[in-house]
Amino acid sequence: MALQGGRSPRSRRYVISTVATAQNQPGLVFFFSPVSGACRRAEGFLAQVLQRRRNHGTFKLYRVDERERPDLVERFSVGTMPTLVVVQDKLVRARLERPRGCREIERFLAPWLK
Repeated sequence: MALQGGRSPRSRRYVISTVATAQNQPGLVFFFSPVSGACRRAEGFLAQVLQRRRNHGTFKLYRVDERERPDLVERFSVGTMPTLVVVQDKLVRARLERPRGCREIERFLAPWLK
């Protein structure tokens, strides 16, 4: 999977394509709303989990703003924000809606973490 960005960093538009990475790296798609406190907290929890276990390179991370990419929200059948989706080999392998803490995210990502 690869992202193709748009204009400025603040108004970046994301397109997820199905270009395979050389190491078959799973994609971690973070669907969020920029006006949601729960989304900001979940993003912080996710950063802590990846940093704590030194897994920043484990996933190709994609941030998808629900207002900028409603087509991707619909395509992945995301009904609530925030939602984490792991995509590997062009298939959705796991989904976590409304993560509430580091432990929950860590359990969710356990099959891929070091």
